Amino acid sequence: MTDVLSLVFRTFVSQTKPQKEPAVRPPSAASSSVLLVGDRGVSSSLLLLAAVTAASEMGIRVAFFTQTQIQSLPETLRRCVPSLRPEGLKKTTFFYPRTLDQLLLHVASLHESPTPPALIVVDRLESFLRDPAGGSNAGLSVGEQSSAAHVSALLCDTASFLTQVLEKRGSGSAPCRIIASYLSEADANKDSEDLSVTDPVLDVLDRYFQVRCTLDRDRGYEAAAAAVQEVWHVYLSGRGIAEASSNKDWEEKHRAAQEWKLLILPDGVIEFNSV
Repeated sequence: MTDVLSLVFRTFVSQTKPQKEPAVRPPSAASSSVLLVGDRGVSSSLLLLAAVTAASEMGIRVAFFTQTQIQSLPETLRRCVPSLRPEGLKKTTFFYPRTLDQLLLHVASLHESPTPPALIVVDRLESFLRDPAGGSNAGLSVGEQSSAAHVSALLCDTASFLTQVLEKRGSGSAPCRIIASYLSEADANKDSEDLSVTDPVLDVLDRYFQVRCTLDRDRGYEAAAAAVQEVWHVYLSGRGIAEASSNKDWEEKHRAAQEWKLLILPDGVIEFNSV
């Protein structure tokens, strides 16, 4: 999955600032599942941008799960990707499960598709994990942890199986990648830049997702100085990043490629700067 994110970063890199050329490794099993942690609005936009870019530029099929109806590509994203090929957009299939059970059913049925996806996207995973009936905080946390483990295990198993299917067909789309976004209710309601440090559900998710992509808003002077609406730091971390590199010298040399800045311009257009 980090190959898809790297493609997004390079495709929508800022044209006004000289950039370092990031080193991009071929996708591997160690880096094919990514959890995007941070602001819901920015995460959703980045997920949609990644899905559309992967379908259009890489030619892979995408299964996108969300509770929010998407009738058309938002205007801000249309400005980001004016050259998207219509045939690429047709490779993205949107699913709208309302509950965790519906999500599990849809994911478990992906192997039945005659054209299986090479990218599975889940928007706002926390909305599926939350118990709509409510309950005590302790009981709710335990229930969310159990649900998080269940859906994560199913996503990973499904991606592994679809990878084998894609490889047997020789489509060149393998491996099947996963990207999901998550933000706990506690983190969403607190004014803090240090997101989800003690969230037990996030600890569970980290056991399944090999790479974490963290969005951290820059609340200093940089946004004003750069004449942009918002500045976000984008950090790639996790054991998948380390496992993907068998050469420590290579990893040290290209460590800068694991951090980017996401710029939201006054007109809503998204750009990236390498750090």
